[in-house]
Amino acid sequence: MVSSHSTPPARPLGPARRALLRGSLALPAALAVPGSFGAPAQALSGRPSAPFGVQTGDVTGRSALVWTRADRPARMVVETSATESFRASRRWYGPLLGPETDFTGRVRLRGLPPGRQVYYRVLLTDPDDPRRSGRPVLGTFRTAPAGRHRDVRFVWSGDVAGQGWGINPDLHGFTIFEEMRRLDPDFFLHSGDTVYADNPIAPVVVLPDGTRWRNVTTEAKSKVAETLEEFRGNFRYNLLDAHLRRFNAQVPVVAQWDDHEVTNNWYPGEILTDDRYREKRVDVLAARARRAFAEYFPLGTLPPSDPDGRVHRVVRHGPLLDVFVLDLRTHRNPNSPNRQADERQGLLGAHQLAWLKRELAASRAVWKVIACDLPIGLVVADGATDFEAVAQGDPGAPLGRELQFADLLRFVKRRGITGTVWLTADVHHTSAQHYDPSRAAFTDFAPFWEFVTGPLHAGGFPAVPLDGTFGPARAFVRAPTAANVPPSQGGQFYGQVDIDGGSGELTVRLREQGGAVLFTKVLQPGRVGQ
Repeated sequence: MVSSHSTPPARPLGPARRALLRGSLALPAALAVPGSFGAPAQALSGRPSAPFGVQTGDVTGRSALVWTRADRPARMVVETSATESFRASRRWYGPLLGPETDFTGRVRLRGLPPGRQVYYRVLLTDPDDPRRSGRPVLGTFRTAPAGRHRDVRFVWSGDVAGQGWGINPDLHGFTIFEEMRRLDPDFFLHSGDTVYADNPIAPVVVLPDGTRWRNVTTEAKSKVAETLEEFRGNFRYNLLDAHLRRFNAQVPVVAQWDDHEVTNNWYPGEILTDDRYREKRVDVLAARARRAFAEYFPLGTLPPSDPDGRVHRVVRHGPLLDVFVLDLRTHRNPNSPNRQADERQGLLGAHQLAWLKRELAASRAVWKVIACDLPIGLVVADGATDFEAVAQGDPGAPLGRELQFADLLRFVKRRGITGTVWLTADVHHTSAQHYDPSRAAFTDFAPFWEFVTGPLHAGGFPAVPLDGTFGPARAFVRAPTAANVPPSQGGQFYGQVDIDGGSGELTVRLREQGGAVLFTKVLQPGRVGQ
């Protein structure tokens, strides 16, 4: 159903939490890099500071990863408490932050109480003199509940600083993150294109009406990223924004990557023909980008936490929710006309597909959100003849990459796996698709919903066509009518998901920047298909 009157109220906050959000959490917003967008740095002279703030990631009922970046070599220490006063606190000693990780580091917190608000502060100390420390940087997060009777809320979207639309001081930067923060979600699912390493940002962009869009600029964003330092600089650029840092200090992130962390529509083994690149080997670029991604997001499945390293994983958020984070980049086959009759590798690769089937079958969560960084039935082209995502526009029996998704959807139906919902971003507009075998060429699957949103802060683009193989029907779509519409002209979207702890109902709301709820869908628990 479409609704413009179903905006839920923000969650009420207790006095201590209100005080923290007014005061302590304002500290990261003030710790801007000197000469960049924001206030001057507030650091104790000669002591380590954390100008890019703090963030947490992959939070479960009893664990979390805390991240920061120092401005110089420093020892990372984290203190946690059940109250903002920190009168009774626990101390966690972390790594020495140095140039080998671009001065970033993470601390794994274990043995946390489930379903509780946790307050933390990150201290950076001089490695040669622990008595010399910078100002603490504060944050907070909620652990996942142990029981199923507590409500769950999260937001999702993707695409930040794309198409040359960077931090605009005239528009106060990435204000959409402040809007999402005020909803007080349990976590944020970042559905890819967390940075645009292939999109330089110019100081000024002249708009069609003659007005000017101004950007904060950095050296790393003056060209396409090729070196490790340039990829790192793309992540640092986004963190110059005070709204994003404040958001990170309150809302844990579940991060996945897509193409623009490396270069547009990339696949393993690709050799670039783009004249902007001196390094043409995508595998070399992807390795550097992956390292920077691992350094700038708190993911437990990437180095140094996991030496093997993988982006795909399950994030368990109590009995109501498991989030299956997919990686449709690392294991994919080359982009092509996508019409081969036999395809084993597809977008997931055989190993990831087997992992996903195994984890879905083993999940006991009421809802199984599949975080897919590309849509299933939307036709996403790559040039005149090739295709980037699952579909290729042929409404008949599955071909190419569709074969792998047909296999997965058949597995979900035959194993009776309930509560699957697909969430994605990528296409720079928002829509809701219902897939039903009664409309499809391939019929051996149970009905399901796919919700698309984004961008957060990038160019808006028109809606793309649907492919009829899996029988999608759009229940809703909102998209610009022109390509690369700037954020100042609207077309910026995110989604909100609420799971009711009493009834188990899952409600999806597609929202536009400014707060309007464009579309609402309520799904019932315990069903194989809806």
